[in-house]
Amino acid sequence: MNTTFFETNETLVVQLGEMTELVRGDEQGLIRRVAPLLREKSIALDLQHIDRIDAAGVAALISLYSTARNSGHKFSVCNVSERVAEILELVGLAPIFLSHNAVYGSQCEPCYGRSAA
Repeated sequence: MNTTFFETNETLVVQLGEMTELVRGDEQGLIRRVAPLLREKSIALDLQHIDRIDAAGVAALISLYSTARNSGHKFSVCNVSERVAEILELVGLAPIFLSHNAVYGSQCEPCYGRSAA
């Protein structure tokens, strides 16, 4: 997984490169890569290229949110496509991941998320 990192507003933005799906088989690699970072600082996960997410992908986001919460950090998602936002709304997670608390950075469209702390 080609991943890029940059910091903005005391938050590390994690861009998933050209990854287009967050589905079963991809979710464990994402968790292995991002969870250790969440133990150290707040993360905004850039989902710019993700146009498909399944139950395993949603579970991965929940796991990352839980890791952030347990570490006293924030977890948010940014650049969410309409389709991914629709899925999060459908499963009742939009209020957690797509709140109106926005974090803006020079290299990132609005990032939406709720404090995990």
